Amino acid sequence: MGYKDTDVVTMAHGSGGESMQRLIGEMYANAFPKLQKDTDAACLPNIGEMAFTTDSFVVDPIFFPGGDIGSLAVHGTVNDIAMMGARPKFMSVAFIIEEGFPLKDLNTIVHSMADAAKKSNIQIVTGDTKVVGRGQGNGIYINTSAVGNLMIHDCNQPQYVDVGDKIIVSGDIGRHGMAIMSVRNGLELDPPILSDSAPLNAMVLSILNDDVYPSCMRDATRGGVAAVLNEIARTAQVHIRIEEEKVPVDENVRGLAEILGLDPLHIANEGRFVLFVKAEDALRTVKILQTFEGGEKAAIIGEVAGKNKNGLVTAKTLLGSEKPIHMPAGEILPRIC
Repeated sequence: MGYKDTDVVTMAHGSGGESMQRLIGEMYANAFPKLQKDTDAACLPNIGEMAFTTDSFVVDPIFFPGGDIGSLAVHGTVNDIAMMGARPKFMSVAFIIEEGFPLKDLNTIVHSMADAAKKSNIQIVTGDTKVVGRGQGNGIYINTSAVGNLMIHDCNQPQYVDVGDKIIVSGDIGRHGMAIMSVRNGLELDPPILSDSAPLNAMVLSILNDDVYPSCMRDATRGGVAAVLNEIARTAQVHIRIEEEKVPVDENVRGLAEILGLDPLHIANEGRFVLFVKAEDALRTVKILQTFEGGEKAAIIGEVAGKNKNGLVTAKTLLGSEKPIHMPAGEILPRIC
């Protein structure tokens, strides 16, 4: 595909929505034929049954209620590996730091990463540091990569999703995006909304150990649950139907979202994932998730209702009608992770 001189990158290209999906599909996938573009990590079955991922973190502000850019970088990387049905093992970290950044803050971030890595049972084993001039880096950016051992014979993929699968969300949604937005907008909430940033690998391991093998799992980060469901529906060519009243949302999150004119389904999370399981495994899966901190409100929110060659996501409303849930378009919440 050719590009004109007037075509430029916009903030929407990093939002996790429609523009980003087109960038991946039309540019990256064409240039990199081995790219596994439908997942946040790659399966490397011919190299010791491994999963591999890379990620970058540019969140603003770098300190937010419930976390900071350091713990977020570890959690986000660990979760991408876990969503492939793999056990995170080793991780690299690269810091891009703006000249003048306070060493005290850097020390806090580094130790936050160390604590998060310990709790996530992953080892940080290599890294890099680059410093850019004042005004060129917005404080600090972090890039990570990680590998993990596959715990299943084949990575769960969207194409394994089938009619009748139940859809589960691992906890209440929208916390991370609203925690960021409350700080960004100078809102003093009582109680404050805390980010849900957390590792998901223990949850996944517990599910697999109980012989539940999801058809597909995705952490609902940029673009939220709506983006995840639309991505999977398109790849699997299915109609996904959820019920609005069954989607768990904290009342403070819902209230702030309404004030800001946002739909919780489109708001970023950093410690929640969506999984598709066979109907007979659904209740057992929810009960497992509810034993974990952050999973207390895990719930079945819908099912795969049928085949649809274009991919379709709809929601049954509180009034009983059915409405489409679209892939987020344009700039949603900038620099949320």
